[in-house]
Amino acid sequence: MVFKHQSFHEHPPTVENEFPPAAALEGAVSDALAAAGGIDATGVHVIAEGSTITLTGSVMSEPEVARAEEIARSVAGVSNVRNDIKSGRIA
Repeated sequence: MVFKHQSFHEHPPTVENEFPPAAALEGAVSDALAAAGGIDATGVHVIAEGSTITLTGSVMSEPEVARAEEIARSVAGVSNVRNDIKSGRIA
């Protein structure tokens, strides 16, 4: 029997792994925001690019903006947080 390494068109396959996966990291940050006290995060949107989290949307007050960033930074796997949350909900 002859063993041949796997290849695709004469090139070895490449596997792209993102750790933690973006969807899982977004979910973890969203869950942390939902469970945390001191913030109504129903208007906050979470986007993960690698281990960087971008927060967008709006909350009622400036302290909630800071609290959202603090919570996002505390989640395992988050290396950087970009906070684009606005204070004062638009009806």
